[in-house]
Amino acid sequence: ELRSLLHRKPRGGDNTLLCGLFTVCGLTNRLTYGFSVSVMTSPSEFIKDLVNQTCLERYNLSLEKWQLSLIWSFTVSIFCIGGLIGSLTVGSLISKHGRKRCLLLNNFVAISGALLMLLSKQARSFEMIMVGRFLYGFNAGVGVSAHAMYMGECAPVRLRGMVGVTVATSTSFGKFVGQLLGISELLGTEDRWPWLLGFNGFTALLQLATLPFLPESPSFLLLNRGDYQACDQALKRLRGNKDYTQEVDNIMKEKTAMQNVCSYSLLEFIRDKSVRWQLLTIITTFVGMQMCGINAVSYVPYQLSYAALGTGLCELITSFACFMIIESMGRKALIFRGFMNMSATLVLLTITLYLQVISWLPYCSMALILLFILFFSSGPAGAIVSLPGEILTQPLKSAGYTLACILSWTGLFTLGMVFPVIENLGPFCFLIFLVFCMVSGLFVRFNIPETKNKTVLEEPEKMTPKQQSPHRCPHSSSIFTKQRSQIYSYTRNMHT
Repeated sequence: ELRSLLHRKPRGGDNTLLCGLFTVCGLTNRLTYGFSVSVMTSPSEFIKDLVNQTCLERYNLSLEKWQLSLIWSFTVSIFCIGGLIGSLTVGSLISKHGRKRCLLLNNFVAISGALLMLLSKQARSFEMIMVGRFLYGFNAGVGVSAHAMYMGECAPVRLRGMVGVTVATSTSFGKFVGQLLGISELLGTEDRWPWLLGFNGFTALLQLATLPFLPESPSFLLLNRGDYQACDQALKRLRGNKDYTQEVDNIMKEKTAMQNVCSYSLLEFIRDKSVRWQLLTIITTFVGMQMCGINAVSYVPYQLSYAALGTGLCELITSFACFMIIESMGRKALIFRGFMNMSATLVLLTITLYLQVISWLPYCSMALILLFILFFSSGPAGAIVSLPGEILTQPLKSAGYTLACILSWTGLFTLGMVFPVIENLGPFCFLIFLVFCMVSGLFVRFNIPETKNKTVLEEPEKMTPKQQSPHRCPHSSSIFTKQRSQIYSYTRNMHT
């Protein structure tokens, strides 16, 4: 029944079923990332006990506190190392194999990591947890870029901003699921914690069961493979049986503008002066998103029961609400206002944390944390993720998303290593994040144009890649001429 529903021809308009299933399949990639970020808090004591018992049984060695903390920190941080390596390899994978196939194969990495997690306690091996965390990180590093590019290229221009919001929403949902399943009433117990760590395997199985029914990215089929017929069929399956000549023409304009240009490597993207503004935009926004303090507020000691679960729920609800405003307000306004409001909130949070001796101020601090999460989820989190796909042409997208993921993983790893040190500053440590919020917000305000309902070639000249010194492919001109003649011949036959 599922196959017949997915392959039936729509009567007209958008195919809601296909778009819904496509979104559900895409969410599993970012959900695993968010889940892996938050899930290690609940079973931390059980895992530390496993490390102690394993060393005692194997080596007759009782670990000191600092040794146990070092092993625990490495177990948590190796997720970022795997994510960074995955980000470095994803560019070539999605350019060579396509977005859909890359996502499919990536699920086997998550399943392998889940199996290691499930068997770690029975095998009395904390090393299996480390390897599993590394595989989870690699899976997230590949999936984050491939997922964002796949959804961004399949969605129409008018819904492109909502695609970015779904990425942020799935991350928030993953964090919330990790916090929810980690409570003692569910999987956060001494007997069930391996099932908690192995949850990502179930999301990978869900995507393996649904993603094969969906088509490849139409943009990839046309620009990378030159298959107009497959592109047209993919568009009709995703959005309905309508005429997409205008949209295909827009894709072909980009193809014509970049006809002799191959996909850039990361190093070539960094060196190319013609896309310097795009490079600075990606660096500033993604560094600002990671270093704005959203991950650091989780270290604030909560004095209310289930307060951490409340922060995850707040982030999730706000991400859903962002659906309603991103297309009307635009990306630039959301990012700028988000960073500025977060800056003001950090100032107030610093004051309330410094004056904790007053009995009612902890409640004010909790309210400010929720407000900070609200501003983040309704602004930078939803609008920044899809930014590389909106300001870069096809040959630059892989390198752009790869750079964005590298910055995100490096920022997350750096924060995890540095925050325990700067935490000695007390509440004044949040002033460091204030600087990042202010700089990122002001850069967006004065240097980034609005990309709402615009293609890359329609954006202002400063953000449009110049055609000077392009990265040319050998024999690409003759190949493109042949593809173009085939496409136009097929188009004339369709109109006839």
